[in-house]
Amino acid sequence: MSLFLSIQRRKHLRDSMSNSTPFFVLFCLLFALAQAEARTNVHIVYLGERQHNDPELVRDSHHDMLASIVGSKEVASELMVYSYKHGFSGFAAKLTESQAQRIAELPGVLRVIPNSLHQLQTTRSWDYLGLSFQSPKNILHSSNMGDGVIIGVLDTGIWPESKSFNDEGFGPIPSQWKGVCESGQQFNSTMHCNRKVIGARWFVDGFLAEYGQPLNTSGNQEFLSPRDANGHGTHTSSTAGGSFVGNVSYKGLALGTVRGGAPHARLAIYKVCWNVLGGQCSSADILKAFDEAINDGVHVLSLSIGSSIPLFSDIDERDGIATGSFHAVAKGITVVCGASNDGPQAQTVQNTAPWILTVAASTMDRAFPTPITLGNNKTLLGQALFTGKETGFSGLVYPDVSGLAPNSAGQCEALSLDQTSVAGKVVLCFTSTVRRATIISASSDVQAAGGVGVIIAKNPGDNLAACSNDFPCVEVDYEIGTRILYYIRSTRLPVVNLSPSKTFVGEAVLAKVAYFSSRGPNSIAPAILKPDITAPGVNILAATGPLNRVMDGGYAMLSGTSMATPHVSGVVALLKALHPDWSPAAIKSALVTTAWRNGPSGLPIFAEGFPKKLADPFDFGGGIVNPNGATDPGLVYDMGATEHVHYLCAVGYNNSAISQLTGQSIVCPSERPSILDVNLPSITIPNLRNSTTLTRTVTNVGAPESIYRVVIQPPIGVVITLNPDVLVFNSMTKSITFKVTVSSTHHVNTGYYFGSLTWTDGVHEVRSPLSVRTEIIQSYVDDN
Repeated sequence: MSLFLSIQRRKHLRDSMSNSTPFFVLFCLLFALAQAEARTNVHIVYLGERQHNDPELVRDSHHDMLASIVGSKEVASELMVYSYKHGFSGFAAKLTESQAQRIAELPGVLRVIPNSLHQLQTTRSWDYLGLSFQSPKNILHSSNMGDGVIIGVLDTGIWPESKSFNDEGFGPIPSQWKGVCESGQQFNSTMHCNRKVIGARWFVDGFLAEYGQPLNTSGNQEFLSPRDANGHGTHTSSTAGGSFVGNVSYKGLALGTVRGGAPHARLAIYKVCWNVLGGQCSSADILKAFDEAINDGVHVLSLSIGSSIPLFSDIDERDGIATGSFHAVAKGITVVCGASNDGPQAQTVQNTAPWILTVAASTMDRAFPTPITLGNNKTLLGQALFTGKETGFSGLVYPDVSGLAPNSAGQCEALSLDQTSVAGKVVLCFTSTVRRATIISASSDVQAAGGVGVIIAKNPGDNLAACSNDFPCVEVDYEIGTRILYYIRSTRLPVVNLSPSKTFVGEAVLAKVAYFSSRGPNSIAPAILKPDITAPGVNILAATGPLNRVMDGGYAMLSGTSMATPHVSGVVALLKALHPDWSPAAIKSALVTTAWRNGPSGLPIFAEGFPKKLADPFDFGGGIVNPNGATDPGLVYDMGATEHVHYLCAVGYNNSAISQLTGQSIVCPSERPSILDVNLPSITIPNLRNSTTLTRTVTNVGAPESIYRVVIQPPIGVVITLNPDVLVFNSMTKSITFKVTVSSTHHVNTGYYFGSLTWTDGVHEVRSPLSVRTEIIQSYVDDN
C-alpha cells in the first residue's frame, strides 16, 4: 500500500512537469515495482528440527508466526499452503517479497526460499538380479518377499485397478502404519486402497500456487486425487512392490510374470508430481510428503524425481529432496533416488547428498533383435519394439540430393522426402542424436510420405520405444547403416524386408550403463561418490495407467533412472525385512560393497557414450546391485548423525544452518574437517597433491570371530597403504577404525584413475571403489 501511494504522489508531480519521456519511463518502472511487490509466490519457511512433540502445537506456532507478518490469523490461514510438523518444522505460504524478507528476520527462522519445481526422471530384471521366484535360496524367500515392510513412493500417484496392486493372500495391515487413504477425483479410499496399497495421499497446493491455472488447461488429463493420470507413478510403484501378475507382455514381447522386487511389501502412495509439461513436482509438495511419510511409518522412500544442473545445496529447501531425506534418514528411513537422465556427460548426477542412496540405470541380459533382410539375401540385425506384420520385400531408399551436402536430405531429424520416390518403400536415414524425438519425427515423416518403414542409423543404445501405429522403425548402428547404404548405392532396385522383433534372453547380452544415465563426479562435493549403485532401468515392463499412450493391456515398457530407482527400493525393502535393525547407511554400504563390477554373467560392464567404454565408479558407483550378496556383506561402513554433521562441516555450511537442520547445537571445528573422512563405502580423492591420509570405520555384521585382510588394486600411479592391514574381530571388538594413506607418483595433473580396496575373510569380499585424481596445480582453492 505504501508503495502504491508513493506512485500516486509521483503521478501528481508528473502532471505538474513537462510530459518528458524519461519521466514516463521512470513511472513505468515504479509501476512495475508496485506490481511485483503486490504479487505473491509460494515461499518455504524452514525452521529446522521441530521444537515440540505435539504436531498441533507446531502447526499453531507456524500460524502465529505468519499472522505476525500478515496482520491476522484469518489472513494467515488463507495464505498458508502447508505446515510441516512431523519430520521437521516449517511451513509453505504465499508471500510477497517484502513479507518473505520480514519473516526471514524473525528469531528461529533458518531460511526463507522460493518454491521450485522438479521433474520426473523417466520381466526379466528380477531374474537377472538373482531373485527368481523358482529358486528357493535367495533373499526373496528368506525375507518373505518383504512382508511387513512399507515402501513409500513419491511420484504421480497410482492406477489402483491394476492387477499389480491386488492384495490376494495379504494379511492385516502392519500395526505401525499410521497413515491414511485420501479420496478425491475418481478415487474412493474405501474401494481403491487395500492390504497392498495401504495409504494414498496427494499434495498439489504448492504446485498450483506456482502454476497459476487449473491443472487440465495444459491439454493433459489430471485428477485431484491419488489417481495417476501420467502412468509414471504406477510403473515405479509396481516395480518396487507390485504383486505377481502372470502372462504379461508388451505386444507379445518380453512375455512372462511381472512383479515388484518386494511383492509382499505394502505400498504407501504420495502423489507430488502432476501431469503438466511432462510431469512437474513442487518442492513445497515434496517436503510435505516427506513430513507425512515420516509420521506415517514407512520404512523405505522411493523417489524417481530430480531437478536440474546446477544443483541446489544440501541445506537449500528448493531442493526439497535433500532436506526431506535428511530428516527421513535421521528417523531410520532409507531414501532411494534416481541419478537423473542427463548422461553421458560428466558431473550431471543429481540427488548427491551422502545420506541418499543414488541409483544409475543399466541394461540387463535381454534384447529385442529385429531382422533386416536385404535383397542380396543378407540379414542384418537391428533393435526395435516392432510387433506388426513383416513388410515383405519393399523398395529401399536413402534420400540423396545433389550439391555440396549430398547427405543432408538423409538426416533423420530433417528428412527431405519426395512422396513419389518414398511411397510403399522403407527409408534409411542417419542421425547424430540419440533422443527419441528424432526417431518419432523420422517415423512420422516417412508415414506421411507413404513409406512403409524406416531404418534409423545412430549411435548404438538400448533404450527402445514402439513407434505410433506399430510402424516399423528399426534402429541400427552406423556400421550396419553404412552397409545398408552401400547396398542401396550398388544395386539398381534395392529392396528390404523388415521382420517383427524377437525377445532374446541370456548371457550373450552384455550389461551396459545406459547412455542417458547421469554420471559423476558429484558437482557439489566431488569427494562424495555418486551414483552409489546401478540397477536395471532400460526397457522395463511394469504396470501403468490406461491414459499412457504407449500402454499395452495396462503395462508399458519404459526406460530411465526412474525405472532403476524402484528396483533398488524393492531390494532395500527385502533387506529391511531381513535386517530390521540395519541403519540406512548400513544398507547402502551392504549394497555398494557387494555390487557386481562385472555383470552376473561375469563379463565386464560397459558404459554407453561417445565412445562406449568400460564402466567406472562415476558411471555405476559400486556396480550392479547384487541383492543376494547384500544380505551377508560381512562388514559395513555405518553412518549416523555424527557423520552427517562431519560432512556438513567439511563442505563449509555454517553452524546456524547445521544446528537448525539437525535440531542440535552444532559448532564446527575451527579447522574444517576433511571431507575424505566421511565414513562412506567408497573413497574418492578429487585433488591428491602428494600424499593424504584418511580414516574409515567398519562394523562386523558377520561371524563374531573373524579376521579380514586387505587386497588393494591401486589406481595407476597411486600407492596405497593401510594401518592396520589386518582386522581382527571378536565378541568384544565389533567395530575397527583404520587409516588409508594415498600417495601419487604423478608429477603432473591427471584425470581420474580407478581401483579398489577390498577386505576379505575368505568368505566375504567387502569392496570399496577408489577414484583418485592427482592435481599438482590446483584448479580451485580448497581449504582441506
